Amino acid sequence: MHLLAIDTNQLTKKYGDFQAVNNVSLRVRKGEIFALLGPNGAGKTTTVEILEGHRSKTSGQVKVLGMDPSENSTEFRSRVGIVLQETGIEQYLTAVEILEQFTNFYESPRSISELLEMTGLREDKDKRVKKLSGGQKRRLDVAIGLCGNPDLLFLDEPTTGFDPSARRAFWDMIKNLKTDGTTVVLTTHYMEEAEYLADTVALMNHGKLVSQGSLSDLKISNNQTSITFKFDESPTKLPADIQEISKISEGMVLINTESPTAVLADLTGWAISEGIELKNLEVSRQTLEEIYLGILK
Repeated sequence: MHLLAIDTNQLTKKYGDFQAVNNVSLRVRKGEIFALLGPNGAGKTTTVEILEGHRSKTSGQVKVLGMDPSENSTEFRSRVGIVLQETGIEQYLTAVEILEQFTNFYESPRSISELLEMTGLREDKDKRVKKLSGGQKRRLDVAIGLCGNPDLLFLDEPTTGFDPSARRAFWDMIKNLKTDGTTVVLTTHYMEEAEYLADTVALMNHGKLVSQGSLSDLKISNNQTSITFKFDESPTKLPADIQEISKISEGMVLINTESPTAVLADLTGWAISEGIELKNLEVSRQTLEEIYLGILK
């Protein structure tokens, strides 16, 4: 029995002399939510298209649910769901009519009732697509992706353009897929989204995999603590050793350090001796966004 939903070894994709994907080895466990992150041009879209069976690889090995996606078999298509950034579905059909259409493509689809329940669309099932909100349309996209009762679901930038409350509601829906045993592969530009949803995160840059692991693993391996405070005085008044490791913007000071206790002792000792108040002083572990930006430097 395969414990991995996705297993790639030195996956490479070249376009002439340009290497879009460079020896990428990914491991995605069954039943987890996996986030693939990276700036535009990092190679993540090409990687995902290869995993989906939509693009051929140049070299390396790829197994998705134990199958070669390039063979695009009937079994592969029935076990993989894909939610693109834009689906282009018919605007004048109702949500339930759309789902009736798509469930007819599969031998053993999920019931429409279950799809509506899973995606929170039961109350909106008789609305025409053009009358749905952006969040409701995205939920319908996910429902379409789940029509075939897939073991693996690909989500491409699922909450682009959402307001904060709609984004959080959508995240909760995706989290619930885990309880159903569905593996989810997510590409997103929102670090908060990956931090909230993902069990495992992979970071790509310039076609290479630069980091992969659980959020706690990434935070341990990038063992930085952030110290922030507001500073009304001239930045030159900071002690030289602290000023060297500080970033100052609009009166806010940010220090990233692997030795927070020592830095805090120096900083507070200096502030007390100078009679200076360090306003809004906060100490925290680095967020995923801070780790991400640090790795991509």
